[in-house]
Amino acid sequence: AADDKRHLVMLTATPHSGNDEAFYNLLGLLDSRFRTLPEVAQDERAVLREALSGHFVQRRRPDIAEWKDATLFPDRQTREATYILTGAWGALFRDVLGYAQALVRSTEHQGQLQRRMSWWAALALLRCISSSPAAARMALETRIRATLATSVDEQMAAVEAEGLQAVLDGEADDLLAFDEAIPAGQVGEVSESLRAFAARAERLQGVAADPKLAGLVRELELLLADGFQPVVFCRYIATADYLARELGARFAGQGVTVRAVTSERTPEERQAAVEDLAREERRILVATDCLSEGINIQSAFDAVVHYDLSWNPTRHEQREGRVDRFGQPQSTVRCVLYYGQNNPVDGGVLRVILRKAERIRRELGVAVPFPEDSQKVMEAVMEAVLLKGEAAMTSKQLDLDFGVAEQAVERAWESAREKARESRTLFAQKSLHPETVLPEWVKTQRILGGEADVEAFVRQAVQRLQAPLEPMSPQAGVPPTAYRLPLAHLPAVIRERLAQAGWPYAGHTTVRLGFHHPVPAGCEYVHRTHALVSVVADYLTERALAGDDPELAARCAAIFTDGVTARTTVYLLRLRTQITAKYGEAVRHLLAEDCATVAMTGGPQSGSPGLTVGDEALRFLAARPVRNMAPEHRTRLIQGALDGLAALAPSFNALAERHAEEVLADHKRVRAAADARGWRYDVRAALPVDVIGVYVLLPAVQV
Repeated sequence: AADDKRHLVMLTATPHSGNDEAFYNLLGLLDSRFRTLPEVAQDERAVLREALSGHFVQRRRPDIAEWKDATLFPDRQTREATYILTGAWGALFRDVLGYAQALVRSTEHQGQLQRRMSWWAALALLRCISSSPAAARMALETRIRATLATSVDEQMAAVEAEGLQAVLDGEADDLLAFDEAIPAGQVGEVSESLRAFAARAERLQGVAADPKLAGLVRELELLLADGFQPVVFCRYIATADYLARELGARFAGQGVTVRAVTSERTPEERQAAVEDLAREERRILVATDCLSEGINIQSAFDAVVHYDLSWNPTRHEQREGRVDRFGQPQSTVRCVLYYGQNNPVDGGVLRVILRKAERIRRELGVAVPFPEDSQKVMEAVMEAVLLKGEAAMTSKQLDLDFGVAEQAVERAWESAREKARESRTLFAQKSLHPETVLPEWVKTQRILGGEADVEAFVRQAVQRLQAPLEPMSPQAGVPPTAYRLPLAHLPAVIRERLAQAGWPYAGHTTVRLGFHHPVPAGCEYVHRTHALVSVVADYLTERALAGDDPELAARCAAIFTDGVTARTTVYLLRLRTQITAKYGEAVRHLLAEDCATVAMTGGPQSGSPGLTVGDEALRFLAARPVRNMAPEHRTRLIQGALDGLAALAPSFNALAERHAEEVLADHKRVRAAADARGWRYDVRAALPVDVIGVYVLLPAVQV
């Protein structure tokens, strides 16, 4: 980065974690002065902000509203669902809560190390028993051990680090470095009472005895009935394995496949497991937070259930962001916040963390990182739970008063909100206004092709390849919204290339496709850069260039059609434009390529023939043959068109030069919008023009 001749681009889709020092260090790679932004005086800061605006672009979801494209992101529907700790499970929870309270009180007069060990053990028990019977049993049987042969200070540091990571979900700036194993839940040897607790937890596994699991089954049945494919997020591996086992047995008779993905698998194994599950028609994924980042699941899943509340709101947003993201084919995603009505642990997390985070997110339009000193904040909440938590279990409503602890959290959240508001002001992108370059965006989209163009191409291509699309549930007068593609009928080389491209359906005999976002549930959304489009396009291009199967694809053709009333020749041209940009002694060369369609009525004329260009000419490429043409006639027409290319070269070159001026004008307009001053430009059309295709259209006549 110190080399001023090196060009550096840094991109991220990850929100600001809240670590300002790390963030400003990244900005310092662009210019070392930017590291001092938080510290300098107001006047100097304004100068640095102006300089930064030329290097830094921050775009959040609310910032793209001006594009008016509702298909970019789905509509996120959120709701809350609850269960009640009752019966034997409620009694066990109350007994373990009492044990945790006694554990903390028993070490009040002991050394600091013992007090902290008992503190983390108590929190681990509460966290795990709130998760599942499986997690509770393991925590009850696992003890904290002090590190041998180290000083008290070193042991304290190790205990604090382990507790923070395993119980409180880690620091906000280290979201992925968490342990999903069960934390130790007691400090001494396993007593008879703990063994009894563990045995009771073991007996309470299953829908009949576990009210939290029973409530989850009801929520999943609702989601599945509405056509959703849900992901259930848990905090611990033991809980995920427990849910996968119980849900798998519960839904097996309904044709629903259930799989668990946890950090026990490597990243590659997780990816493969998700792709394998995505092939099932009805599916439930049970996952720990190892899947909350890094693997794309939005194409296969469209609902999230928070089975275990995360004690870090950023991770909640990450979970929901796995399905509510760019590339989600469904127009709506659902998120369910699931908690115990009389569970004091859930009550503390909900009241002072998650709901405050959601309130600020709605106010600012973006998620705000957990406040600084998050460990102290969470400890204050859990201290209130340990001291007063049993009172909340006597009611079906979470009405626990956290008093001073909640006031401290409120102050921390207000500080975080103001920092986020200041950050939005500080880094708001003002040097480039989207509406200024919107015409170029629209022009680019039109040239590249939209959904209708993709659908037309794929339908025609696979039909010529002897694998025509079959409309799904066709209704008279209503265009189909999805199709079945018989993949097995495509040439073997195409299927092999699709597999090499990593398309998960490449090995299937059929696949359901849709071309207009959002597609129906269970269908693959096929867009312009989809593997199917690119592989088929490459294959057809190769066959056209080889010229060995003109009935499939050809650069030259002649047909009878009812799309014209007089002989019309259509030319497909490749236009190349070189732009030279100079700034002082610096020189940059840019090459732009474009396709142009030109139509000429009648045969080649001497002088400058009348040519139709643009959309008016493009429509001729949609012409379809209506009857056969004798091979000799076709050959004669094509050869005549090719012989006339030399006479048309001056007209094609003039078209290319006009196009070059238009490209330069567009380029200057965008550069001006970006406030790029001091540049000088020159433009040159690369001549002669490349003629890609020649097509002769004759009007159909009655035979």
